Amino acid sequence: MLLLVVKLTESHQNQNTGQVAVLQIIRFKNVSTNRSCLQQEVEMSQTSCVLRPYRYFCTAGKGMEQFLVQEVISKLAAFDVEHVQGKVFFTTSANVKKLQGLKSAERLFLLLKKEPPMNVPWNTGKAKHVIQKKIIGDDRVWMDTLSTWQILQRDLNDNSSYKSKTKNSQKRKWEEEDKKEHNKKMNLEGGLVGSPSQVDLERIPDHQESIELDSGICGDDGKSSLCEKVSQEDVSLNHKEPSALFRVSCRCSGSVAKRFNAQELGQIIGTAITEQLGWKAELRDPDVEVNVHLSDENCVLGIPVFRLPLAHRTYIKTTGLRSTIAWAMVSLADIKAGTTLLDPMCGVGTILLEAAEDWQGAFFLGFDINESQLKKAYNNVQFANLTEKIDLIRASVMDIPLPSASVDAIVCDIPFGRKFNSETDMRTMLPDILKEMERVLCVGGNLVLLLSPQLSVHLKKYFNKECKAANNAISSSEHAEDAGTSSQNTNVKMVPFTREATLKENSLSKQFASLIPNGTYRVSLGATDALIHRYKKVSI
Repeated sequence: MLLLVVKLTESHQNQNTGQVAVLQIIRFKNVSTNRSCLQQEVEMSQTSCVLRPYRYFCTAGKGMEQFLVQEVISKLAAFDVEHVQGKVFFTTSANVKKLQGLKSAERLFLLLKKEPPMNVPWNTGKAKHVIQKKIIGDDRVWMDTLSTWQILQRDLNDNSSYKSKTKNSQKRKWEEEDKKEHNKKMNLEGGLVGSPSQVDLERIPDHQESIELDSGICGDDGKSSLCEKVSQEDVSLNHKEPSALFRVSCRCSGSVAKRFNAQELGQIIGTAITEQLGWKAELRDPDVEVNVHLSDENCVLGIPVFRLPLAHRTYIKTTGLRSTIAWAMVSLADIKAGTTLLDPMCGVGTILLEAAEDWQGAFFLGFDINESQLKKAYNNVQFANLTEKIDLIRASVMDIPLPSASVDAIVCDIPFGRKFNSETDMRTMLPDILKEMERVLCVGGNLVLLLSPQLSVHLKKYFNKECKAANNAISSSEHAEDAGTSSQNTNVKMVPFTREATLKENSLSKQFASLIPNGTYRVSLGATDALIHRYKKVSI
């Protein structure tokens, strides 16, 4: 028998079908009924109700926040968007398929809570109490977030391979539950030893092993209970709140980090979750991972929505440039239907793949002089099944085999350091490379380049505005003992200016008079920073 409590949440008038009532399942109790009937009821409710808005946050690499803000607004119709360093918070009713389509984010989390920073007392005992009270807070927030996360996981279960994996994993967990009970208690006493407490929520590499998340919630009868959305009005009903196997992944900085390390915080928070919420610690194969970031700016808790990071690209076989950076560069190229985009130094083809995957109706060309790199690019294009959209040709960026004004956009990752031989570095070749790119670019087209900080400073000298600044620098430093200067926001030592060099650079700048600087964006590549330069061609 199935006792089903429902709530009329929405109704609207449709001219063709008339009055339609939308029912939301609030809570159910399974009283010795068959599971297939229960699933059928929930599936029927899913088809008739619109997903309500949920609050999320994404982690992003340094400098990628502005790209992510624009992406969630344009792709997800997100609202209440705000960002801090390394994170973007937003609200959306978009389904999981659209959420998976975010390209500039590292990972996506369902927001559990976002609080101001906590003041931790110096007394260790009091400090633990304050942390536990601050982190847990209202139990209902945790239960509602868990139920919401289960709804999202149920939508993900449409993927048959994920279904099979989840089912087998859940079955194995229940078979081993009794054996693990003792280990769980020991782990709690030992401070959640082995938990990935040092996970960096702001930057997780593509190749890092991902955390496996299962969609079932543990029930008392030894089976996966179906997720349920608990409404605020049902607080008074007598029911058993959802439970889960969990682990804590903690990251801390600032004053909190001076008192406790990440693993100690994981132990404190994990103990509180177990005692106050009744969840069970499971380090190896949890249902849910609770991610905690404590800093002097805020206290953020979230649950990962997807097993794999969003930055992981299933359509790329051989990785090159970081995919999030490649996508950001392409987003600046203003691609439309019929656009021809060129990457004249394509390497393994990451920029072309990101462009072809997310922009329809355009055509993409990739050149590279290195046969080995071009072969990897071809394998990537085949692997992604994009051979009809991307053409690859072996050619030099110094002599692009295309007519003048023949492409609408150029996006290129200029290699850092030496490229052609041990005697010629990229600084020497940059003017000729830029000249050839300018030649094949159409008027109104965009040129997007990724440069090292050194090359970025060097490139700026070829434009009139920067040349004037250089002349001013010469005048102000004529009588200075040290003629060396340092570029702003970099640790790059610059070569001292001379009048002869300035005249030469002013002459070179006239060659690029048709290119107007249109934005510079500093981004992190992990071990080092890079700058994205955007130019627009305004004349022949």
